[in-house]
Amino acid sequence: MKILFYMPHSDAAAWLDDFARALPEAELREWRPGDTAPADFAVVWRPPREMLAGRDDLRAIFNLGAGVDAILALEHEHPGTLPRNAPLIRLEDTGMAPQMAEYVAHAVLRYLRRFDEYQTLQNERRWEVLEPHPRETFTVGVLGLGVLGAHVAQTVAALGVPVRGYSRGARQIDGIATFAGEAQFDAFLDGVKVLVNLLPHTPDTVDVLNTRTFAKLARGAYLINVARGGHLVETDLLDALASGQLTAATLDVFRNEPLPQDHPFWREPRITITPHISALTLREESVDQVALKIGALARGESVSGVVSRERGY
Repeated sequence: MKILFYMPHSDAAAWLDDFARALPEAELREWRPGDTAPADFAVVWRPPREMLAGRDDLRAIFNLGAGVDAILALEHEHPGTLPRNAPLIRLEDTGMAPQMAEYVAHAVLRYLRRFDEYQTLQNERRWEVLEPHPRETFTVGVLGLGVLGAHVAQTVAALGVPVRGYSRGARQIDGIATFAGEAQFDAFLDGVKVLVNLLPHTPDTVDVLNTRTFAKLARGAYLINVARGGHLVETDLLDALASGQLTAATLDVFRNEPLPQDHPFWREPRITITPHISALTLREESVDQVALKIGALARGESVSGVVSRERGY
C-alpha cells in the first residue's frame, strides 16, 4: 500500500511518523514536484494541481480538514484535476467539534454578558453598569447542522439561551428548533439575536451573509462566522454595523488569509478578529481516522465522509 502525503507549511516528518505508527505496512512519502510514482491513496491539504492530475491509480483522496472548498475549487478551475474514480473523503470531527463549540460559546457569552462593551469602558476608564440582555430573548441561530454545527447548537443550548438551527435538509436535534430548505430560511432568521455561520462553502452558500440576511435578524444582532470568508459580503457587514442593524461581529475566517494589514476590519472596533483558529486540525486524531478509513477501503468496505462533488460537501 503506497500513500502520498502533502500538507504545506507543516511538520511533514511528524505526520509521516504518525502514519507509520498507524499503518506500519504502508509505504509513505511526502509528495514533491516531479513525483509521478504510483500511489494508492493521497492524504492532502490544499494540494497543487500537478500532484493529483492524471493519477488514475489513486483509490481515494483524503482531505485533512472538514472543509473541501479549496480542493473542489481547484477542480472547478482545472477540470480533471481530481481522478473521477477516486472518492474525495473529508475529516469528520477529529477533535474539531469541542474546539468549535468552545469558540462559539465564548463569543455568545461575551455578547450576552456584554463583556465586549465592558472592555471598551475599561479602555475609556469608565465605571458603568450595563443592563444585561434578557436571556429568554437572546436567540442564537446556527446556520449549518452538520457534525460541527449540531455539536455547537447543543453546547450553546446548554447555556440556557434559545437556540434554533438551519440546514439544507430536515434535521431533528433534541432541544433545538430546526428549519430546513430555502422556504424556511427567512423564518429561521426572524428575530435571531446571534447568527452563527457553520455552513459548508458551496456555490449555493457564497455571499449568504449579506444585507438581506442581516435585515431579517433582530435589531442590534451579532454575527459569528467560523465557516468560510466567502460566505460574508464584507461591505454589507460594515454597512450593517454602521446602521446599527448589527452591534458587533466575531470573525475567524476571511476571503483573504492572512487578513491584509490595510483591511478595514482591523480599524473597526466592533469586529473581533482571530486567525482561523476556531477548530484546529489535531494531528494524532486525524491520522487515526484516516488510517481506519484506509484500512476499511483496502478491505473493500465503505466509509463515511465521502464528499458529493455536486453538492460541494
